[in-house]
Amino acid sequence: MGKSKDELRARESRWAVPVAIASILGVVLLVVSGFVKVSGDGQAELLRAANDDSGSVLLSGLMQLFAFALLALPLIYLFRADQARSERVRPGLIGLVVVAPLFLALSSGISIGATNEAADEFVAGKAKSELTKQEANEECVEERKDEDEGFLVDEYEPARGESPLAACEERKIEDDEASNAVGEASLTPIVSGLGIGGALGLAIALFYCGLWAMRTGLLSRFWGSLGMVTGVAFLLGPILFIVPVVWFIYFGLLVLGALPGGKPPAWEAAEAIPWPTPGEKAAAELEPEDGWDEDDGGDDEPPTERRKRKQRE
Repeated sequence: MGKSKDELRARESRWAVPVAIASILGVVLLVVSGFVKVSGDGQAELLRAANDDSGSVLLSGLMQLFAFALLALPLIYLFRADQARSERVRPGLIGLVVVAPLFLALSSGISIGATNEAADEFVAGKAKSELTKQEANEECVEERKDEDEGFLVDEYEPARGESPLAACEERKIEDDEASNAVGEASLTPIVSGLGIGGALGLAIALFYCGLWAMRTGLLSRFWGSLGMVTGVAFLLGPILFIVPVVWFIYFGLLVLGALPGGKPPAWEAAEAIPWPTPGEKAAAELEPEDGWDEDDGGDDEPPTERRKRKQRE
């Protein structure tokens, strides 16, 4: 709030292009990393694929690392813009805005080593299963009961001469071995801690920035609300991944002024211009262009407001 309006506009204009590039490129890298990463049916196949293609593990992890690091910039930019337009924005929360995406970036980078370590242990046969053959059999029998024999054939693809039930048992024991290999990797606790802390922090940061951007008029009610939802979408992972993609691309285009209609007035005014409530909009639409005339009671006071005042008197 200490900067003059001209200084604020100059600062926001100076950072607009870097912020837009970081916002759009960040989500693009996240999307592409999903196509680059290794995949498989079950944890065992996933670790085998990671062992066979460590390059994809490395590339995907690095893409996510740079993506989350880039997304810190638009969040900081929006928080500072909110703060410059309202003294009620808590300045101490800038730490959370900065740290949350960086935690996710570090988690993505360290996960490269954790995945490779787990894949090596599993492929070398050093991981052990806590699931007994009897327990695996019971789970497979239950699946066959709930679905049918054809489901086991399609899901577990038994080898020639192997029964679908035996293929199911083998896969479940292998997946349990692979899960234990991941859990026992030395870097897994660090990856989990940074990932959980970063995801929760990012959800709070996005919610707070979106809320104040809406209150100060920097974002419309729709896009401010969507920004608040974006944080929750990150927590839910792939289920609502399209939400942060759309919001960050929109925000990048917004700060560039590349959207039809341009930016909301609060950006150019360098001060808060809250959006009118539905009631205020309706009152503005009902108000005559030349104000309220004397037939309505004079003194430019709307009749509805005058009636309310008289009732109070």
